[in-house]
Amino acid sequence: MARTLQADGITKDYPTRRGSLSVLRDVSLSQSTGEAAVITGPSGSGKSTLLNILGTLEPPSEGRVTIDGCDPFTLSEVRLAEFRNRRIGFIFQEHHLLPHCSVLENVLLPTLARANGDHEKDHIERSRELLDRVGLSDRLDHRPAELSGGERQRVAVARSLINRPLVVLADEPTGNLDRATAQKVATLMLEMYREENAILIAVTHSASLAAAFERQYELVDGVLRIL
Repeated sequence: MARTLQADGITKDYPTRRGSLSVLRDVSLSQSTGEAAVITGPSGSGKSTLLNILGTLEPPSEGRVTIDGCDPFTLSEVRLAEFRNRRIGFIFQEHHLLPHCSVLENVLLPTLARANGDHEKDHIERSRELLDRVGLSDRLDHRPAELSGGERQRVAVARSLINRPLVVLADEPTGNLDRATAQKVATLMLEMYREENAILIAVTHSASLAAAFERQYELVDGVLRIL
């Protein structure tokens, strides 16, 4: 049975001196495992805010998010952090690799929140496997400064999958890369989410990246529509 990410009637308002600022208005979407969607739209349209809500980093003002049947915003703070760590992987425009850690150590970082000595060997094997799949098996001991921009983003892709998440959220994942490198990273990202049977949702300004996705949305003035 397919597992799902569901957003129903998501609204997000922020208070300002001049009253409430509406960033998202009645946004709904549904994605199942093995599906990928991309959200485009101008700067300030609410794309990153929507991704933050889907990633449980901030709650909606109205509406409901369910991931695999669970409303994460009903959980305690501790349980929500655990839920996010296990069920959601993130890929950012800035790769956010720790400069003093090796490639292997950076991929292992999300496993530390649920560190267990009995599973440490499994985590290391999983990290090595993912790095081999992104073509970096010969870079395990390198530091981020020793890698190209494309290689650093491939490490970020591997890291996002280390905990076998149900959902992978990518915020401008190729925004800092040249066109050729961006295409390679996009192809790799789409291949790996399918292999992992995850749900992939990306936001981007890149028309070439958006064209690689079967399902495309546009977010304008807080309103989401299917293209």
